Amino acid sequence: TRLHRPDDMLLTSTRAVFLAAIAWFPLLAQPAQQSGDIVKVIERYGLEESPTPVRDRPAWRKPRRILVGGFGAQLLPDLRSLAPDIEFIAAKPDEIAKQAADVDAVIGLCTPEILAVGKSIQWIQLLSAGVEHCVSIPAVRERNILLTNMQRIDAPIIAEHALAMALAFTRGLDLYISAQRNRQWRRVAPPGRMSVVDGKTILIVGLGGIGTETARRANALGMRVIATRASGRTGPSFVSYVGSPEELLKLASEADYIVNTAPLTQRTAGMFNAEFFARMKTSAYFINVARGGSVAATALVDALIHGKIAGAGLDVADPEPLPEDHPLWSAPNVIITPHVANDSDLGFDAQVAVTKENLRRYSNGERMLSVVDLSRGY
Repeated sequence: TRLHRPDDMLLTSTRAVFLAAIAWFPLLAQPAQQSGDIVKVIERYGLEESPTPVRDRPAWRKPRRILVGGFGAQLLPDLRSLAPDIEFIAAKPDEIAKQAADVDAVIGLCTPEILAVGKSIQWIQLLSAGVEHCVSIPAVRERNILLTNMQRIDAPIIAEHALAMALAFTRGLDLYISAQRNRQWRRVAPPGRMSVVDGKTILIVGLGGIGTETARRANALGMRVIATRASGRTGPSFVSYVGSPEELLKLASEADYIVNTAPLTQRTAGMFNAEFFARMKTSAYFINVARGGSVAATALVDALIHGKIAGAGLDVADPEPLPEDHPLWSAPNVIITPHVANDSDLGFDAQVAVTKENLRRYSNGERMLSVVDLSRGY
């Protein structure tokens, strides 16, 4: 056996360390990679990332201070662990003006007061899908603030809620639950009320994340699915026809169930009006799991009272909470739930994963997830 001199051994050891350093250097030079959890979330919900990296935005820089509020306050330990070089500030209602004065980003909050004093804010991460309250603030568009949200995350849950309402009407559960309270063992559903969804037509208004998940489930139940979409005329294979918003009234006249899943924008505000309900079949049901502001409430009440439509399932209203004396409470054939369509036993793991991943991506200047199109308002 050949014996190595001490200097040979030293050179060999040095060379090994050097080669190991070269091998590890590319990994050390790269930002932390996305976790397995977020990969699953992206695939499960079909999340989209922006076409360009955030570092290409003129005002981008690695954030130094981030204001965190709402549900996001529960994430502070995780956020601080993920990015120890960033100062995370827990929002205090009576000190927000002072706290927002020198932050680069906000998680879980978007108010005119924060943006009025937060002149350096470049990114807002919302913890919900709805963004109308945020995009309506002039400063958001004027300063071209990057806005990301939780689009698609609650879509499967809300889709189930919408179809639960449809099935409740189809099988007369709204009537029999009332009879049960009165301990009545008798057939209370009028002739023709009990039906099936198989073979019926459902119109999805707004074929986005929630609309697509609703369509998927409706198709599985044997329904013919048609839809409207503002962003184009294409759709998944389980949707037989995708029309433009201009075709809404025509498609409404064909449908047995109409589900509103469209975001609230200037274009969609009040679009379900007297003309719309007049076009519906008298045997058709209207279901709203999007926003109450899309519905002209007076017209809906009139349609229900005078039998112009068969019924309405409403998870949202305008205003919210719905006042005790509002006529919708006493209108016939109505199911009302208090904006709970996104409640489930799934917890908030997906929202947490998206928030943490977008923080990682923003800090490293990468392409962001779920970016809101400010020109469209969603």
